[in-house]
Amino acid sequence: MRSKSQTTLLRTVGLHAVLVPLALVWLFPIWMMVVFSTQPENAIFSANLTLLPADRFAENFSLLQADTGFLRTVFVSIVVALVYTILSVMLTSMAGWALARYNFAGKGLVLAIILGTLTLPYFVVVIPQFIMVARDFGLGNTWFALIVPPLFNSLGVLFMRQSFSMMPSELFDAARVEGVKEWQIFLRVALPMARPTIAALCIILFLASWNNYLWPLLINNRPDMMTAPVALGSLIGLTRVSWGGIMTGAVVLTIPMLVVFVVLQRHFVAGIAAGAIK
Repeated sequence: MRSKSQTTLLRTVGLHAVLVPLALVWLFPIWMMVVFSTQPENAIFSANLTLLPADRFAENFSLLQADTGFLRTVFVSIVVALVYTILSVMLTSMAGWALARYNFAGKGLVLAIILGTLTLPYFVVVIPQFIMVARDFGLGNTWFALIVPPLFNSLGVLFMRQSFSMMPSELFDAARVEGVKEWQIFLRVALPMARPTIAALCIILFLASWNNYLWPLLINNRPDMMTAPVALGSLIGLTRVSWGGIMTGAVVLTIPMLVVFVVLQRHFVAGIAAGAIK
């Protein structure tokens, strides 16, 4: 027993000895981003590397706000990300439920098409999507254009399909025998059971929308509809790059996401595990 516990201890120590340096390597750029956000721009390119924060964060943020109206762009990003996440979770959950629990003509073809879309780079579809939304429908510079076109998420559909497939069919059959309608089975039985998977999917979709740069850049050219990543990109000009503003804005956008992930890490891991195990 003692030798077994010693072996377990040695494995744990060895695992931490490998993972801790890797974690520090991953965290170092994030820490330097925080440090650079508190320094003047000339200090960022100084030969003397400073590892401790300075006292210019407020000044850098004031310049960022003056250049881009950054608080307004953060508000737009929050609204877009929240609405996108809610609608996308609803859409992917319904699609995943249909693919997991119903048999219909062409089901295999639909699943194959969804799997096939995972292999397509986003750059292949973004131009036709832009032409359809902006030119054919005339919906450029609108909330609809920012939120609706990217709603369907193939990975989310497969994620929810896997979660619903793991649930016992006898439970839903018993509900049908009791006279429960199909939409009630979906809302009151299936969705509560898939709560860990939904929580993980919400995190994934929110982060995807929060960090989305290309589509908001293409579909919108109004300053009052600009999202935060696009606002940071506008600081890169032909003759001047506001590195202090970029670093400050990146910190403002990154820290809340790190906090959300740390707080919801347990749900995220549980949801990933629930969707991965058959």
